[in-house]
Amino acid sequence: MGLSALDTGIVLVYLAGIFILAQWVSREKAGHRKDARDYFLAGRALPWWAIGASLIAANISAEQVIGMSGSGYALGLAIASYEWMAALTLLLVAKYFLPVFLRNRIYTMPQFLQERFGSRIRLLMAVFWLALYVFVNLTSILWLGSLAIAQLTGMDQITAMVALAAFALAYQIYGGLKAVALTDVVQVGLLVLGGFLLVGITLNQISDGGGIIAGFTRLLKEQPEHFHMILSPDNPFYKDLPGLGVLLGGMWVMNISYWGFNQYIIQRALAAKDIAEAQKGVLFAAFLKLLMPVIVVVPGLAAVMLAPDLQRPDAAYPTMMGLLPTGILGLVFAALIAAIVSSLASMSNSISTIFTLDFYARARPQASQARIVRVGRIVAVAAMAVAVLTARPLLGSFDQAFQFIQEFSGFFTPGIVAIFLLGLFWKRSNEAGALAAAIGSFVLSIVMKLGLPAMPFINRVGLVFLAALALGIVVSLLSRNRRESDLIRTDDVSFRTTGVFNIGALAVIAVLTALYTVFW
Repeated sequence: MGLSALDTGIVLVYLAGIFILAQWVSREKAGHRKDARDYFLAGRALPWWAIGASLIAANISAEQVIGMSGSGYALGLAIASYEWMAALTLLLVAKYFLPVFLRNRIYTMPQFLQERFGSRIRLLMAVFWLALYVFVNLTSILWLGSLAIAQLTGMDQITAMVALAAFALAYQIYGGLKAVALTDVVQVGLLVLGGFLLVGITLNQISDGGGIIAGFTRLLKEQPEHFHMILSPDNPFYKDLPGLGVLLGGMWVMNISYWGFNQYIIQRALAAKDIAEAQKGVLFAAFLKLLMPVIVVVPGLAAVMLAPDLQRPDAAYPTMMGLLPTGILGLVFAALIAAIVSSLASMSNSISTIFTLDFYARARPQASQARIVRVGRIVAVAAMAVAVLTARPLLGSFDQAFQFIQEFSGFFTPGIVAIFLLGLFWKRSNEAGALAAAIGSFVLSIVMKLGLPAMPFINRVGLVFLAALALGIVVSLLSRNRRESDLIRTDDVSFRTTGVFNIGALAVIAVLTALYTVFW
């Protein structure tokens, strides 16, 4: 299968347009050269609509579009909990985490750990995040994205991977975060449009031309086992999504870690001009999150009926794209590329942010702003090159890459959440407790994985989080409280939110309640 001339033309117009737009929005004013704040935090001037759109664009990429659609094909609508519970998590992040981060002018998560606890925990977590972003996140986006392109166009997968990496670097390497965030408004618009077109056309095919509602009704009637949000213990995929444990256990830990303390996500909100703007942006992202399962899970559900004999679940989304007519295919394909390159650009920018500001700038305090920006660009290129070289060895053997990413991350996220919650809300916690929580979390995760292999990983994440939190508290109480190492101010932080935010938050909660009630 390949793209027609019209489809290819649409994709090329998108690529050229987004490249030109990125250079235009990140152009420098006369007489001004980009400094570190411009490059890594967009001058701390991002508006709410750019923050919200960029949060979603950074998040929704190949591992969501391809991987989550594949999980929808394999286990059903239950996989949407990652998206819908994320909407609620975003509200918590906006109300309780961002006020502290913005009050203290935080620009990276390792910086927060340094100012709250000390240098050892900062170094440990900075190294961890760099390894995670390069060898898990970048590789998964490149691998799944190139897999889809190869299947749709017939292009060699390695060639597709290199092309994706090169374009993602090219369009953002000059402008940094500002180029990424301001173009993400277009990227998300295209993603939503393309996603809804694919959903509409596939559901219409299921109903044999009877319309979208008729197609969804038939899908719901003939595949009812794919429409349960809370899986029963006898479900073959219960180990992936263990029933009520999803709502009450470890998925909260996974989501809080990802949306609250993940550099390449939270960096957009840290670039807001003030807390009100950041909170409006995160609220906007929460509403967009409610739409994401429609775009990324429903195509996988449709494939259960339209392509029931797929060899790999992750082939569901590309296969559904193959059913699209000329012209529409090019638009949806451009939307898929938009999701991939936006996430690649965001990830590489955050890698360069952590390395440059948390390592290079600290080691070379005399370095000029121009040199710091130049080092950031070099690091972004190097990280992308490493990810291209390691993607196939790391991910080539997995048929549900989204689930692989979640389980791998689950070895570390309990400790991350424990550390930050202690650092944000309990002044008696110290670096000894933070280190104990971080190291203990990883060790206990390994022990439970080997000793209790049948335990669902989400349940394991929840239990390890509680243990890591307790360990951090006990060690903090038993060790000296070094107040001089705590530079984070929380005494004058207000957690009050505006009326607009409160009304929007209630609307998100109401929609989520309705969704879980209908599809329980």
